Amino acid sequence: MIDGLIGYKLGMTQVFLEGRGLVPVTVLELGPCKVAQLKTLEKDGYAAAQVSFGHVKEKKVPKPILGHYKKAEISPAKFLREFKGGEDLSVGQVLTTDIFSEGEFVDVTGTSKGKGFQGVMKRHGFGGGRKTHGSRFHRAPGSIGASAYPSHVFKNTRLPGQMGSKRVTAEGLEVVGVRPDENLVLVKGAVPGGAKGMVFVRKSVKHGLKQGK
Repeated sequence: MIDGLIGYKLGMTQVFLEGRGLVPVTVLELGPCKVAQLKTLEKDGYAAAQVSFGHVKEKKVPKPILGHYKKAEISPAKFLREFKGGEDLSVGQVLTTDIFSEGEFVDVTGTSKGKGFQGVMKRHGFGGGRKTHGSRFHRAPGSIGASAYPSHVFKNTRLPGQMGSKRVTAEGLEVVGVRPDENLVLVKGAVPGGAKGMVFVRKSVKHGLKQGK
């Protein structure tokens, strides 16, 4: 079976769990997804399933991708991604949230919220200078140690710049609820991105091994 699905982050809420009290959860709308292509060990050197999600008009899809969908005899989709596994699947098969179960752990990948150009205090957590009158050093980054030698800024120096709007993965989130009839999965905690942001949800390898799965 495939190890993940594509979907949207709908937002956050809270649920009561027996013996655990109030738990904050993120609601994810996953699927239904369709299998667009299967990769095999014999032909491609690895086993994976190419999965499509979301509806889009044909005129908005590039012709090579549109031909790819027509070959699989499925309607054009907004997103197309690969997931490991899928040896037991077939092209055109519909996948739903029933591949997940309560109590297991997943990794959720999304695009973090963009916060624009920010200074070092907000972007990197710098403490800043004195707030006293006349110091003239408050929120600046300070010296970066580049003078006549070596006459350049070192790589990875923490400086002001674009913050957020990057691909981020939240690992080891517990699935606390699955509702296949509504295509919803509830995971404990927060996931990257804003409401209606696209996410990839995969079964966690690291945390799965810790649980003996």
